[in-house]
Amino acid sequence: MTPAPATPGHDAAPLRVLLIDDCADDAELVMLELQHAGIAAECLRVEREATLRDALATFAPDLVLSDLNLPGYSGRDAHALVRAQAPGVPFVFVTGSVADGQPLPVADAVVLKDALAELPAVVRGLLAAKAMPDA
Repeated sequence: MTPAPATPGHDAAPLRVLLIDDCADDAELVMLELQHAGIAAECLRVEREATLRDALATFAPDLVLSDLNLPGYSGRDAHALVRAQAPGVPFVFVTGSVADGQPLPVADAVVLKDALAELPAVVRGLLAAKAMPDA
């Protein structure tokens, strides 16, 4: 069962967030945004396919946040791997930009890095939708 996002004053298991990003500073900003919104999160950052595979097997994330533009490995490839190994885990692209004319990637959500304030609401919405039983 996916832990609910913690709110101030409530005890809840921290949300297990897998961050796929080659920039430690960007990953830190994402973690701070979640923390400032009162979402208790245990975060693990990976950069490469091999470490992503290992993290999916051993870390068992509740949520995956991924950059779209990764050196030597694309966010689209990371998305495909997560869908294959952890199909029920919500996947959000958190990216600096999408190339002009390029369609937005297929994922549960896309948040631009210059609009990180939107991330907590997106995360809460995805987790609430996941927690709802199928009708």
